[in-house]
Amino acid sequence: MAGTKLRFGAFIAPFHPLNENPTLALERDIELVQHMDRLGYDEAWIGEHHSAGYELIASPELFIATVAERTKHIRLGTGVASLPYHHPLMLADRINQLDHITRGRVMFGVGPGALPSDAFMMGIPVSAQRDRMDEAIDVLVPLLRGEQVTKKTDWFELNEARLQMTPYSRPSVEICAASQVSPTGASAAGRHGLGLLSIGATQSGGFNALASNWAIAEEKARETGHTMDRSGWRLVGPMHIAETREQAREDVRFGLQNWLYYFQEVAALPLAPQDGSDPVDALIASGMAVIGTPDDAIAQIERLQKQSGGFGAFLFMDHNWAEWDRKKKSYELMARYVVPKFQGLNENREASLRWAAENRPRFIGEAMAAVGARVAQHIQEKGVDNIRPEILEAMGMNKKPAAE
Repeated sequence: MAGTKLRFGAFIAPFHPLNENPTLALERDIELVQHMDRLGYDEAWIGEHHSAGYELIASPELFIATVAERTKHIRLGTGVASLPYHHPLMLADRINQLDHITRGRVMFGVGPGALPSDAFMMGIPVSAQRDRMDEAIDVLVPLLRGEQVTKKTDWFELNEARLQMTPYSRPSVEICAASQVSPTGASAAGRHGLGLLSIGATQSGGFNALASNWAIAEEKARETGHTMDRSGWRLVGPMHIAETREQAREDVRFGLQNWLYYFQEVAALPLAPQDGSDPVDALIASGMAVIGTPDDAIAQIERLQKQSGGFGAFLFMDHNWAEWDRKKKSYELMARYVVPKFQGLNENREASLRWAAENRPRFIGEAMAAVGARVAQHIQEKGVDNIRPEILEAMGMNKKPAAE
């Protein structure tokens, strides 16, 4: 019997350095999701950002609407919609429309907004972002279930608000709250029974907080009469895999430094060593990233399973460490050699091969007996003297010379 199926996908912020054409960079993001769809990936999550130059997608909804027309199976999520930046009714209406035009392939990832520079440009106090996220979720959940909502806060107002269209997905589109180290996302997920999107699952702080954040979500869920489902928990981490470890290390020399620069100068995450040592070695040694082979990717996912206690999907933290063709090769190797391990895709094949090998003597014996019986029947019908010598020889028989 088939076991639980771990899903696979990508969290596409994206991260594009400033030395190339941004229009073509967006086209590659679209092509990447098409590539993933062909390879059988389950999910792609698309970010929302408005400043700092690297994370180019301002509207995940526009991106999803575009790529949905060019794909067949992959589910598409906002990764994430920054709730303080939008009036909840407008955002709910856009997501509900996507739910209909994608025939239920859309997912709704929510968060407070990752870049303080985005909030600054809109006059939103950074200190208020998480409170506003909570207030928005409180009305988005019932709105997306087709319910009527009236509520007034210091930044939005709803008067007998209701979406015009009944949700395509029932009871609503799937909603996931983003979580890193703080308990904000986990609390929100538990309070409403939402999925959980652990964006920094392989960073030291995020990794150490996996089990505690899930416990927080479960506790909040119990308090509010909800339940948490581990299949709705996504863990995100960066990987680049190749045929050999040496090839993987060579591949990432192309763009790793640009990625590290962005996080050091903008996101302010200390991901690279400051002592001049090799950043590839540091990322691997810390467990933050996999730069290696499919076996290394398997080991990382098993490590995450053990630390978390179990989750429903692993998502690449998408990046542009490698040249485009080598990046696509990494996704292909993941689909060919890592995904089957965690989805049990070859269990029946292995069992069938083992069964056939173990029973080979019996099967061969029965096959030879069947051939022998047909040979004997043929001789009986034709008579041995009427069968040409070369045919008898092929049957393992020799006609005796007439003189004997």
